[in-house]
Amino acid sequence: MTSIHPACCSPFDATWPFPEALSGVVMRSCRFDPALLAADDFPRSAIAAPANIQRSVAKRQTEFLAGRLCARAALVALTGRADVPALGEDRAPVWPVGITGSISHSHGLATALVANANQWRGLGLDLEEPMSAERALRLAEEILTPAELQRLDGLTPDQQARRITLTFSIKESLFKALYPIVQKRFYFHDAELLDCDDARARLRLLIDLSAEWKTGSELEGWHCDFQGRLLSLVAVAA
Repeated sequence: MTSIHPACCSPFDATWPFPEALSGVVMRSCRFDPALLAADDFPRSAIAAPANIQRSVAKRQTEFLAGRLCARAALVALTGRADVPALGEDRAPVWPVGITGSISHSHGLATALVANANQWRGLGLDLEEPMSAERALRLAEEILTPAELQRLDGLTPDQQARRITLTFSIKESLFKALYPIVQKRFYFHDAELLDCDDARARLRLLIDLSAEWKTGSELEGWHCDFQGRLLSLVAVAA
């Protein structure tokens, strides 16, 4: 079936926004507007809508559609095949065999990246609207470990909000990257952000997730500003 790009989604953006390139990783992004969603956009786009998406509000339908369109565009660029990741029972994307990837969306922007699994075992991508200082401090204890909270000392309120937003986002990316590998759920206080600069972040696990991924295991992540949002990435090399 020939797909038609819906009016609710902008043309794809192939920008790689991180300062460091990751070999073999392909990313596609687009903006979306739920007010422009048409009743037949899913079939016209050749994207299947799971039952729970069909029952959801226009915002959820549009962000799902935009995320899958970005994923398909990235897969076409990587493999030449117009595959669309299904929605698993755990609500995670089900990628084609031999492919790893991640999808994220936030406030009208969707993005997806993919790679061959023989290069990258896990990819986690997360988009976040920057938190206000008031909201960030209100949520800080839910997101940050005691050690991370201590590292807020000496930062201005704006710097604290940025750090809390980054910590939230990079831990979301960490979960997306590791969950398909370990098949075990973990939460904000099960990992900690050790340090970060303007582009990189270093994380450490605080629990055992598998025989390979034990307490003390460290991973590197990246972050950047992307179209007014904070974008973070954790990639696990093969």
